[in-house]
Amino acid sequence: MSAPFSPSNAAVPAPARAPWLGLSVLLLAGFVTIFDLFVVNVAIPSMQTELGASFAQIGFIVAGYELAFGVLLITGGRLGDLYGRRRLFIVGMAGFTVASALCGLAPNAAFLIGARVLQGLAAALLFPQVYASIRVNFDGDDSRRAFGWLGMTLGLAAIAGQVLGGWLVHADLFSLGWRSIFLINVPIGLFAIAAAKWIPESRAPQRPALDWTGVALVSTGLALLLVPLIEGPSRNWPAWSLWALASAVVLFAAFWRQQERRRIAGDLPLVDMRLLTKRRFSLGAVLVLLVYSTSSSFFLCFALLVQIGFGLDPFVAGSIFAPASVGFVLASLAAPRLVARWGTHAIIAGALVYAVSIGALIAQVGMAGAQLVPAQLIPVLIVVGIGQGLIMTPLLNLVLGFVEEPQAGMASGVVSTVQQVGAALGVAVVGILFSAALASEAGQDAQAGQYASAFVAGMLYNLVAALLVCVLLWMLARTSRVAV
Repeated sequence: MSAPFSPSNAAVPAPARAPWLGLSVLLLAGFVTIFDLFVVNVAIPSMQTELGASFAQIGFIVAGYELAFGVLLITGGRLGDLYGRRRLFIVGMAGFTVASALCGLAPNAAFLIGARVLQGLAAALLFPQVYASIRVNFDGDDSRRAFGWLGMTLGLAAIAGQVLGGWLVHADLFSLGWRSIFLINVPIGLFAIAAAKWIPESRAPQRPALDWTGVALVSTGLALLLVPLIEGPSRNWPAWSLWALASAVVLFAAFWRQQERRRIAGDLPLVDMRLLTKRRFSLGAVLVLLVYSTSSSFFLCFALLVQIGFGLDPFVAGSIFAPASVGFVLASLAAPRLVARWGTHAIIAGALVYAVSIGALIAQVGMAGAQLVPAQLIPVLIVVGIGQGLIMTPLLNLVLGFVEEPQAGMASGVVSTVQQVGAALGVAVVGILFSAALASEAGQDAQAGQYASAFVAGMLYNLVAALLVCVLLWMLARTSRVAV
């Protein structure tokens, strides 16, 4: 092939011995970046009280990290390809540590918003190196095990954002209150920087100048997509949000054409668009979008139900959710072996478990209504965790396995971006359904009943998305057989 990326242009070959110590450092970095996506939710009430933040400011504190994270993920992946993944890992972790300290020391809401944006930008440099380093440095069964540990770690990070974050706020260690959820990242970050020596350096074989025009087009397009998805529903979709979405479509089309012209001219594109025309990879990307949209929106629905609807303390609410981690961990550990034996059909079975458990959760909350005892949700929450572990853990390895090694950084950036877009999309759709149900149930005397009804309405999206995941996985399994 005449394209810049080809199987013959091998990147740094995988070492004879898989770098398991390096993997532990990569997993630690993945944990803290995802932890900070979720932990802010449990601290919102205390932030509002101490900083005097408006509702709009709280929204930007939550969304600023996700927006900055999602906008620069593809660029972060390419920078790692060009200048070295370990080097970018260290730069990203250093920036993340400094930004976390600034968040924890923020004197007002405006300062905290700016620090959260910086934290997200640093995470965007850091996070793609985790995916790409695993893809490049692990082969065969080692690769499946490594991605299994990664999937489990990311899922536990989301859960820890609720449980550990709730405990940190509740415990008020050293009278730090909500600030401790950010300051805890500082010693972790310093340790990760020192331990980065265990991560083998790797980069793409070619090192041309970065396509800054492409960076500007895709970053602006993603910003115009994610801002209205996160802010639009709470503002009843004002005209600016619709214009922003339309502008995003135009910019994505321009990005596609610009990248194709660059490739045809013999220059290295930011994203080789032929990657997105590969049926299996594009189908896998849609699956990642759907799965992660259900995860983020589920955390939102559950937090609103038990904390506002039933008035539980953040730590108590997180503790009720904690047993789901047991199911998630067990399923994550078993998933690589199941996939090695049964292939994509093992993931399809996990998707069915996930869809059925979501349906059971909706039924339990809907039938109990205001009389629901939140602790009674624990059994079905465990099964939800099992379903998530059986899907999330092997899905990343499956999708990234569809690309050649020289494209690992590029593909990881695309997949990571899709995760953030999926999270924003799920939260947006569930927010619309949840708010509409609350408005329609405003006449109910019991607030718990209102939120139970809203939870059912919001989670209907998750059920539909989980069922669609089952269908798409079945299509992917058929496509894989044809490809073989």
